[in-house]
Amino acid sequence: MRFPEYLRHFNANVLPSLRAVDGFLEARILTQSDTVVVKFIVETLWSSMEAIDRFAGPDREEAVIAEEALHLLTSYDRRVRHYEVELCEKTRPTTTSA
Repeated sequence: MRFPEYLRHFNANVLPSLRAVDGFLEARILTQSDTVVVKFIVETLWSSMEAIDRFAGPDREEAVIAEEALHLLTSYDRRVRHYEVELCEKTRPTTTSA
């Protein structure tokens, strides 16, 4: 299975590249597996569309996939979509009283 290799690549290469871009806020990888194929979505959160442009370049909808990651993927979307966050709820840490 190549997915663990992709996760290592993402941690070692992609995250540092993302962190270097002003306006990057967070990244997550969502997965779904049928034990044979792992499908996943890389989701990133940015402070603005301009921040996305700083990372993606002139065509913000063209997927940014490093050459060294291509052999780890059986397929990938060549185009990406961008959405604006309209609502976000974060859970608060629970505290226990003694």
